[in-house]
Amino acid sequence: MAHNVLVVANETIAGRPLMDAVKSRHEAHDDARFHLVVPRTRPKHGNIIYDEAVRDAAQVRVDLALRYLASLGIQATGEVGDPDPYTATTDAAAVLRPDEIIVSTHPSTTSGWLRRDLIDRIRSSSAVPVEHVVTDMDREGMLFTVTLVVANRTATGEELMQRLRAKAEEDSTRLFILVVPQDGKDGRAPANARRHLEGALAQLREDGMLASGMIGDPDPYYATMNALQFYRVDEVVISTLGRQISGWLRSDLVERVRKASNLPVDHVLAAEDAPVEAG
Repeated sequence: MAHNVLVVANETIAGRPLMDAVKSRHEAHDDARFHLVVPRTRPKHGNIIYDEAVRDAAQVRVDLALRYLASLGIQATGEVGDPDPYTATTDAAAVLRPDEIIVSTHPSTTSGWLRRDLIDRIRSSSAVPVEHVVTDMDREGMLFTVTLVVANRTATGEELMQRLRAKAEEDSTRLFILVVPQDGKDGRAPANARRHLEGALAQLREDGMLASGMIGDPDPYYATMNALQFYRVDEVVISTLGRQISGWLRSDLVERVRKASNLPVDHVLAAEDAPVEAG
């Protein structure tokens, strides 16, 4: 019988302690199978909560964790869970029937999950061992360098792709998280934005880069700030149209993000005469 391990994490899913715990189970059990659950997180910015954007944000964490584990030869599955971490855990456990559960949180001083007694509640309701892994992201950092890329119509542009390829060559451990703001304000992710996202991800993955992405708030500033809430980021890349036609530049997006985030912000400007897909 396979040794089934349920892993529950959100912001700490890419932390070293959790990945070390998974690798140790993989080494101890030749038949170990891992299933990751990432509860959804509500964004702090914007006047409207876009359900698809919230789910996308959690799915990015699932995708990147699965791709990283696969690069180590560790096969796993994953899903986006209920916003309540206890419900997300018990729902997944009822289906998976794990042999053990690993829950990763921030330290007690900053963890909302621990303030809600998550570990004790899971242990009380579970018939299997529950390991609590604490990850101090400020002290221990992540296993990767994370670049947040914000773009829409220029997402597949050659200027942006060349800049991202250069960054990947500088650092082979770099992860790319793409955020494509929605085109409309009707609460749906328009087909154009989804197409831009999928096209850019296909190019990056074809080049062997570790990348995932999400559709964001229609306001590019809110989309960026929500992504910075969801993920621990080392730098931001913002790709815009030329200065004569870019609404993002007229709203001073690059400088606003730079000031609000206190992160390096790299601005990629599409060539004025470069063909840009409509929509």
